Amino acid sequence: MLTGLALCPAAYAAEDETKEKVDTTTAERDKVDILVTGLRPDDGQNQRADNGALGVKTLLDTPFSVAVIDEEDINKRQANSISQMFINDASVFSSAPAATTNWWGTQIRGLGVRNYYIDDVPLLLYWGGDFPLESIERVTALKGLTGFMYGFGAPGGAISYRTKRPTSEPMLTTEIGYRTNSVFYARIDAGGPLTQDGKLGYRVNLAGEKGTAYNQAGVNRLVGSLALDYTFNSALHWYATATYENSNLKHEPFQIYWSSYEGDTLPKVTYDYDKLNIDNSYYKSRTLAAATGLDWTFADGWSARMTYGYTSKLHHSNKMFVYMLNQAGDYEGYAYNFAELDQTHFLQAMVQGEFTTGPVRHEIVAGTSFQAYHSEFGLDDYHWGNDFNGNIYQDQTFRVTRSISYGTQGSPSEEQQRALFMSDTLHLGEHVQAMLGARYTRYKLLDLDGDATTDTGYKASALSPTIALIYKPVPYVSIYGSYVEAMEAGSRVGAEYANAGEVLGATISRQYEIGAKYEHQGLSLTTAAFRIERANTIDQIDDGVRRLTQDGLTLYKGIEANVSYRVTPRLRLGLGALHLDPSIQDVSPENENLRGNVPDGAAKWQAVGNAEYYVAAIPGLSLHGTVRYNGKAPTSDDNTLYIPAYTTANLGFQYQTQVCGQKVTFTGNINNLLNAKYWTQTNVGEGINGSLSARVSW
Repeated sequence: MLTGLALCPAAYAAEDETKEKVDTTTAERDKVDILVTGLRPDDGQNQRADNGALGVKTLLDTPFSVAVIDEEDINKRQANSISQMFINDASVFSSAPAATTNWWGTQIRGLGVRNYYIDDVPLLLYWGGDFPLESIERVTALKGLTGFMYGFGAPGGAISYRTKRPTSEPMLTTEIGYRTNSVFYARIDAGGPLTQDGKLGYRVNLAGEKGTAYNQAGVNRLVGSLALDYTFNSALHWYATATYENSNLKHEPFQIYWSSYEGDTLPKVTYDYDKLNIDNSYYKSRTLAAATGLDWTFADGWSARMTYGYTSKLHHSNKMFVYMLNQAGDYEGYAYNFAELDQTHFLQAMVQGEFTTGPVRHEIVAGTSFQAYHSEFGLDDYHWGNDFNGNIYQDQTFRVTRSISYGTQGSPSEEQQRALFMSDTLHLGEHVQAMLGARYTRYKLLDLDGDATTDTGYKASALSPTIALIYKPVPYVSIYGSYVEAMEAGSRVGAEYANAGEVLGATISRQYEIGAKYEHQGLSLTTAAFRIERANTIDQIDDGVRRLTQDGLTLYKGIEANVSYRVTPRLRLGLGALHLDPSIQDVSPENENLRGNVPDGAAKWQAVGNAEYYVAAIPGLSLHGTVRYNGKAPTSDDNTLYIPAYTTANLGFQYQTQVCGQKVTFTGNINNLLNAKYWTQTNVGEGINGSLSARVSW
């Protein structure tokens, strides 16, 4: 493909010699400048986002803090992890470097994220990897409690992916790329109408990558996605989407636990990755996310959507974990061999519309949903054992030689959610909106131990209210306050605790938030102050016996702000910061030593600065860069050991031109430009790495 394009400049040069006296018109010259400059308007807070049961609203009219990353941003940064994708939002953080399994690594506002959605359908992703981005056109991070919008879930927030949709006109792009050290990838994105009348459309994405990453991990992935839609008439529309990924990540660096560490100073960081892996370890996964639905406009201003979705993820783990022991770099190593199949069925019916009562205009969203999650864990075939020990500065010769069985039988679990929800956004004149909403959820956890003769599950129900007020003195400013509650499902205590098998009950979390949003004349601003109250889970040790208990309250108070300003048509600058004041409160007397401590993993400061510049001297060339600061954070609730703060810098470019009449985009990025060496809560840091690609629009 690129070889053929490379021959074109010579052909054009010869043609130019024969036509050098032929002038182009001013309009034609202007057209060329527009084609290659690549400037686009700033959407900012005028973007529309799907907010679950809240429906589709602009960010200015959403009384919560939301971050949206679109396909162009993903491509520009060549992102292939959550940390790279949300690099410019201080509130969204992932400790999992690229080319590693994202194992409990993502946070929003200092709390772990457990809620992931693909086209509104839940998918268990908080351990076992990110979702493939090749088929994605937009990713939304809803910060804070999600109880009304999505039902039962952890209060850290929700990350929602929307897959690419069919296009009205035929399109085809091909891309080849390279990542250090030797990962090569290729992608095809095609779409358009399938029928002459244009009623049936399609979108296909195929991608693959293979090679050795910067951290010596072996990458081998295949991704395929298909989207279809059919327009019966102006009022009725059908769609279907499906994304499949087969991934085999080999000999990635160890996953690190700090709970056995002695001392308060960490070992010196090493990026000698060969000493941080087991050669024949791997993590294999197969992911499927599919959805279909009908959109029906049944009256003026009123529409209904019916959605069915299915997601599954099959894990085959031969992954290595180490308990870091001391400043000398000694560790105890554990091989974790297991298989698990997670499946979710999701059904939702939702109505959205408007009506007026006197001077008040109402925006109504109402619906019902059913969600069934089923998991099969190979209890009889799994292995967790102290198979090797070593030092991070020395070669590790251990290899897995046992025969690994990947049966998924032995420990099934199933949970169900049934919900009714409704919200009313009241427009009280031109400047004031009041929102009242509630979701009633019935939750059931079934058969936790696979023994039909025992009842190890539980039932719970909750009404999750949402109350919000928005004041818009002018159309481009919104000032809001909101309150929301959420129910978080309980869990069974794991085998590593003395109270293994005990079921911890569901808990209620609460969030209070006030904020402001602004989008006008090149200035985009979001700021929020919040308070999140969550029931605390504590590792309690009595006489050397370790138990998992619910005790006290974790309180996350904080202020966040993100601002970007287009200084000139070619220069945009951005700043963002998150300041947290997290603490553990209301503990029982036996855990009094934890009162006032910072919850594990929560950093008090996150900050980011970024810039984007379109080079006037070279039309079509843009440069972008980011500097991000991640503050220190404790590894446990007792605050005896902290992961030190660190700062990283990223730099990239994108160049759009035309070759042989085709639009060609060259993109390059360097992550951790200065090769800062740092630890995270779960891994050694992401060493300097780069990527380069060429994309052709046919």
